Amino acid sequence: MKKHIKHHGITVVVVLAVLALGAGAFVYSGLYNIGADDHHTKLVHSALQTLRDRSIHMRSQDIKVPDLEDPQLILKGAGQYAAMCTQCHLTPGQTDSEIRPGLYPQPPNLAQERVDPKDAFWVIKHGVKMSAMPAWGFSHEDPAIWSMVAFLQKLPDMTAAQYKDIVARAPPDEDMDMEMGDGGHSHDHGDGAAAGADDHHAAAAPLSFDGMKPGAAPEAEAVAKSFQQALQRGDRDAVLALLSPEATISESGQTQSREAYAADHLSGDIAFLKSSSVTPLSMVSMPMGGTAMVGSESMIAIHARTQPSAVSSRELLTLKKRGSQWKISSVQWQSEEQNASH
Repeated sequence: MKKHIKHHGITVVVVLAVLALGAGAFVYSGLYNIGADDHHTKLVHSALQTLRDRSIHMRSQDIKVPDLEDPQLILKGAGQYAAMCTQCHLTPGQTDSEIRPGLYPQPPNLAQERVDPKDAFWVIKHGVKMSAMPAWGFSHEDPAIWSMVAFLQKLPDMTAAQYKDIVARAPPDEDMDMEMGDGGHSHDHGDGAAAGADDHHAAAAPLSFDGMKPGAAPEAEAVAKSFQQALQRGDRDAVLALLSPEATISESGQTQSREAYAADHLSGDIAFLKSSSVTPLSMVSMPMGGTAMVGSESMIAIHARTQPSAVSSRELLTLKKRGSQWKISSVQWQSEEQNASH
């Protein structure tokens, strides 16, 4: 019995050795055509594709995704994509490029395919071996890579005209604030809160309206105005109806869910606005397919204090289209108390 097992063991070792030698001889012979114009067999292609996809997913699954609705990130990513990616991954309305037909494997058309944010970040940063995908992490910091990921989430919903418009608005790198912190909004509900609000906003970067212009997304602007008016007249139901179920509200340096805001700060905001006068100053917007950004500025005169004062307020809304309706998915508020001399 032992001799029988030993005999089979030797046979297996010999077979494996022969296979290894044969594989080595095949590789060294150069018989396999490595040219990009001679495609892999279906079996080899399937094996390599599975290897690639599983390798990427295993390494990307623990990546923490930042707020990809940040308009600064999206706008920055538009410029990055236009400069670095279009020859391989195309743009809305583009069907081919000069180099794309000669690439194998064929890069995905990112103007039509939506990508997983974690996988996309990993691939952009680390690249893919034996392909035309470089590792941009050698020359780009993580915030710049996340900007491309943020833009890729919007790209499949864009028309050719919308793509050209956002790329034309994308500022150069040095003009972008790539810190991914949330802006705060401090409705000052009493005299004692003013100093804290001033301290907070002195450290916070102003909400950016880069790339936005008046009337660019009229339907989204109409929803933004309805939201502001509902708050000012104290209509809780109307306010909550305009917020999507997954909406987040950032004010006073804190971010709350829709439910938490309804139970907490909403009543205080309504009370504050009822004791104040709001003067709208400006409203701008930027459409991005099924998403839009709306930024607005206003001056709030506070009458409830011993001495009347004024607050300059900035609001940045992210809206998403659900069927025929626009819903607010993100609210960011930021305010700064004006000096009495103003």
